[in-house]
Amino acid sequence: MFKKFISDYLSFTRKERTGIIVILALILLFITLPFFYPLFIHRKANDHSAFEKDIASLTIKQADSSDKDDNENNYRHYYPSQQKNYNDRSIKGDLFSFDPNTLSAEGWKKLGVRDKTIATIQNYLSKGGKFRHPEDIGKIWGLHEDEVQRLLPYVSIAEQGSSFASDKKSFENKPYEKKENKIVSFDINTADTSAFIALPGIGSKLANRIIAFRDKLGGFYKVDQVGETFALADSVFQKIRTNLKLIDPKVKQININTASVDEMKQHPYIRYALANAIVQYRSQHGKFSSIADIRKIMIVTDEIYNKLVSYLTY
Repeated sequence: MFKKFISDYLSFTRKERTGIIVILALILLFITLPFFYPLFIHRKANDHSAFEKDIASLTIKQADSSDKDDNENNYRHYYPSQQKNYNDRSIKGDLFSFDPNTLSAEGWKKLGVRDKTIATIQNYLSKGGKFRHPEDIGKIWGLHEDEVQRLLPYVSIAEQGSSFASDKKSFENKPYEKKENKIVSFDINTADTSAFIALPGIGSKLANRIIAFRDKLGGFYKVDQVGETFALADSVFQKIRTNLKLIDPKVKQININTASVDEMKQHPYIRYALANAIVQYRSQHGKFSSIADIRKIMIVTDEIYNKLVSYLTY
C-alpha cells in the first residue's frame, strides 16, 4: 500500500520532471540576478570639484558681507524704518514766530510739520490741552527731536509775555534736551486729556478713551474703574495707579423708575439687555421702591449690582 501511495503521488512523467527543472532554474536565476548588476552597470565617478568651488565662493561672499556690515555699524539695520532715516530726513518748511496754542493747521504745515502730527496737535488742543512753555512742544507725539530743536527758537507763547528775542537766542545756543515729565497726582473725575497723557504709557488715544469712558459712565466712583478702559493694559494701569486720585466721587445717576431703554442702554454697565429687562420688570410690577429691587431681575448678578448701584436712583 505504501508503494502504491509513492507511485501514485510522488512519481512524475517526463514532461512533469522537465517542467519542475525549468521552474527551479528560473527561481535560481532571479535569486542570483541582483548580484550580477554591478557587472552590467558602470557608474561614473562623482565629480565634486564644481560643488566644492561653489561652497568656497559662497564662503568668501559671506565673509565679505560680514566685514561690510561691521564697517557700516551693523546695529543700524535693527532700527525701525522711521528711525533709520532719522538723520537723513530733510525737513522742509518756512520758519517764523508762532504761538503753538493759536497756530492753525495751515501754519503748522507751513512750518514743515507732517499732517499726522498736525492732527495730533489739533486733537490735543481741542480736548483742552495747552502749551505753557516753549519746551512743551517736545511732548507732541510724532514730533522728532531735530524738529523740536528747529522750531524752539521761534516759539512765542503770548500768555507768558516772554521776550521772543531772548528765548530765541537761548534756544539757538543750547541744544534741545527732552525733559522727563514730572508726574503729579490728579483727580480722575476732573482731569483733562493732558493730565493723563503726562502719565507713563498713556498716549493721546488712551487719554481720550479714558475721558470718553468716564463721560459714558457719568463719572468714576473709584480709581479701579480707570483700569476698565478699553485697550488699557493692566501693567500700565498698575504703574499709574498711585498718581490717580478721587477727590470728588460724585457721579451722574439714572432714575430706574423714569429712564427709557434708550437712555439706560448708553451706560457701559447696563447696555440694551439689562435696560430692556428693567423697563419690562417696571411695566409688570410697578415702580421700584428701592435700588435693591433690581436684584429681583434674573440677569442682575451680585457683580452687576455692585458695579451699578452707585449710578442708580429711584
